[in-house]
Parts: sequence; C-alpha cells; structure tokens
Amino acid sequence: MDRPAPDPTKLLEAWMEWERGDMPPGRVMSNLKTGGLRDLLEEMARGAGTQPGAAAGAAPGSVAGAAPGSAAGAAPGSVAGAASGAEEAAPSGEAWKPLV
Repeated sequence: MDRPAPDPTKLLEAWMEWERGDMPPGRVMSNLKTGGLRDLLEEMARGAGTQPGAAAGAAPGSVAGAAPGSAAGAAPGSVAGAASGAEEAAPSGEAWKPLV
C-alpha cells in the first residue's frame, strides 16, 4: 500500500503540540514519523540539491568542514567558540566570575 503524501500542516501541528507541552516527546516523534516527516525532508533536500542523509561531503556522523574528532574548527578536546584567554573572555580586562 502506498503512503499518502505528507501534510505539512499536520506535521506542524504535531510539532506545536510538543512545544506547548501538550504531548510527550515520544508521542510527537511517533506522530511526525507516521505523518511522513522523513518523506517531506527528503523531498526538500532533493529540491535544495543535496543528498538525503549526507551533509555536503561530510562523513556520516561528522560535522561538515570539521577535522576528524573535533567540533567545526576547534582543537581536539576544546569547545568550539570558547575563549582561550581571560582577555578574550572579558573585554573589559576583568577575569570571568561565576554568577552563582
């Protein structure tokens, strides 16, 4: 039996139920899956000129443009975008202080 075409309006309503807290995440994921979200996303990816399931030239499970084992452009073991010194973390020259 063929699956019906995805209905973007119904998919959005399922998502909004989760955002409002009306539905638990597992039920929302089930509704999105049975509602054809994958088919819709694959169709959109084909329209955008990308291959479904692959980030432009990236290996599966990796971040496009990132060195193996690192976040996009970050040194291994570091956090991408994290400041490397106090002068970068606090432009005023003061050291960082926790808010707690």
